[in-house]
Amino acid sequence: MLSEIPKGFGKVKENDSRMSDAELARIGLIAELDAVNLYEQMAALSRDPLLRKVFLDIAREEKEHVGEFLELLKRFDEEQINALEEGAQEVREMEEK
Repeated sequence: MLSEIPKGFGKVKENDSRMSDAELARIGLIAELDAVNLYEQMAALSRDPLLRKVFLDIAREEKEHVGEFLELLKRFDEEQINALEEGAQEVREMEEK
């Protein structure tokens, strides 16, 4: 399933509103995650080994793009850095139980 973001993206231009860089980085991140899901799903459906290999290779490239947008998001939104670390800590605590 693909996201519906950026929903209303065209309206931003019409109203001459400005999205923050953090918002734009999040939209880029979502788009890349969608692409990863799409290519991995298509690989799983493919009967041809070469086509499957190409889909998975492209999915790996999209994962690199995820990393790029995540790094930018952390630079634009300091609160995001703390939230990511808190989430990671919660997982570690659950793992220990």
